Amino acid sequence: MPSSAALRKQIESDFQHRYPSVLTPSARTIHEVAATGIAEIDQLLNGGFPVGAISEITGPTFSGRTSIAMSFLAQRTQESVCAWIDARDTFDPESAAANGVCLNRLLWVRCSNNSPLKSIRSSQSPASLKAQTWTRLDQALRATDLILQAGGFSAIVLDLGDESREHGHRIPLATWFRFRQAADRTRCNLIVLGGAAYAQSSAAVELQCEQGTVNSVNGTVIHTFSFGVRRGRERFSPMTSIDRKLPVSTWSAQAAWNDERSA
Repeated sequence: MPSSAALRKQIESDFQHRYPSVLTPSARTIHEVAATGIAEIDQLLNGGFPVGAISEITGPTFSGRTSIAMSFLAQRTQESVCAWIDARDTFDPESAAANGVCLNRLLWVRCSNNSPLKSIRSSQSPASLKAQTWTRLDQALRATDLILQAGGFSAIVLDLGDESREHGHRIPLATWFRFRQAADRTRCNLIVLGGAAYAQSSAAVELQCEQGTVNSVNGTVIHTFSFGVRRGRERFSPMTSIDRKLPVSTWSAQAAWNDERSA
């Protein structure tokens, strides 16, 4: 029985005239990246988030995912227009401005229920409340699709951090694939915040955030927050082994308020 090397050589000789590129490894492409503004995370991502792709920042509440997104927008809004799709209406413009985000270059899309909040009563069934939650999520997805297709935005943050994982996993894979194609065509960074990874294979990179410690002054005034970040996956830089344990990077964020305001 011929060896594998002999079979490969025979196949290459048979196809080299008809298909010159057969069995030829594709050249490595250097992908453009955009810095997050956090040195530890930029080092973890080999420079920053890949431009024209979907990047996911996952983790529980108070894990630093929103702080990373705001730091990234602080860099991008200095020169271009960005958008924040707020599925649960939890975005705080004052905190964003304190973190360096230029609000004059930020489109804030606030999603809400079809009916006013005051009309929601405890007598409503759980099924009705779930339908309203899905309505907010549907608005966020439609807004993201429209902004991506329109172009002109260098970065879009789709904030699904406060959505339940049940609703997040209901988003069709075809939706994420369409977002991926549009982001690549318009060279837009689509940053998805969530409690879990929803885009799956459509995402170019995933950052897994972990809760850290709170550093205070005299035990009363919060000074900095410390977080842990792990690179979950990166499509443009595959790991040599899927069983390899990825390193955890620790970084600190300063509180968005100072001692005088806290007092």
